[in-house]
Amino acid sequence: MALKDSEKDGPKAQNGAQNELDILEMPVEALAAYWLSIKKLLDTKRDKALLSLELENTGERFIRHLLDAALSGHDAELSRSLARAKAQTLLAEARRRFEMMRLALVGIAQGENPRLTFIRLSSLMGGGALTEKRAFELAHGLMSTLGEKDASLPVLLSVDHKQKDDRLAVKLLFYALAARRNGKQALHEYLPHLKPSIFAEGLSLAADGFEAEFVSRQVAALRDFALAAARRKMRMAAEMSLAIKAGLSYDDVFRVARSFMA
Repeated sequence: MALKDSEKDGPKAQNGAQNELDILEMPVEALAAYWLSIKKLLDTKRDKALLSLELENTGERFIRHLLDAALSGHDAELSRSLARAKAQTLLAEARRRFEMMRLALVGIAQGENPRLTFIRLSSLMGGGALTEKRAFELAHGLMSTLGEKDASLPVLLSVDHKQKDDRLAVKLLFYALAARRNGKQALHEYLPHLKPSIFAEGLSLAADGFEAEFVSRQVAALRDFALAAARRKMRMAAEMSLAIKAGLSYDDVFRVARSFMA
């Protein structure tokens, strides 16, 4: 595990802007390097205020939880228990949003009526905050915006688990409408603007004409793999933060990280 070169510049060097951190997408090595950088800074400056500053500048919710716990008076047992609860909450949310993606992609693959797709999505959103009429208005508006001269296609077309339910539903409905209007093969034009992701993989399969059942299985497998990896990374991050809070040496915190890696 080569972490040493990436540790020297501190946490913000690990992933650009702090608010771009995402524990589902971060390689395990990058996440370990993040916490080792925290440890190195604390050892160098001996100022716990660094944790407060890091907390203020970090958007990743699980990392924020761990930083806050490190500042608290909680003992290790309570901190570990709360970390598990937070992980379960965030992973359940991510699973629900991946399931929204899977349902939309299956609908696209089988040529489903977009209205039916939206009904399926609504059953996962809950709350009824986004009506069918409003969702279709926004999805059609997105179609129109894509044609504007200064449209940022990577932003407009992006689909990921970090998007709020209503925003995600509109994005997914847009793809369902585009496939219905122009045919599944036309979705290929959007793929270059999507970052590698579970949704992009599923959309590529649907655009290539793979059967809905295959698309469903593949997306579900990718989802389960991503969530299992995220669960392991969350456990590692929690144990590293506890080791730092307990005052273990840098080498011992490093040993915690290595225990979660092959």
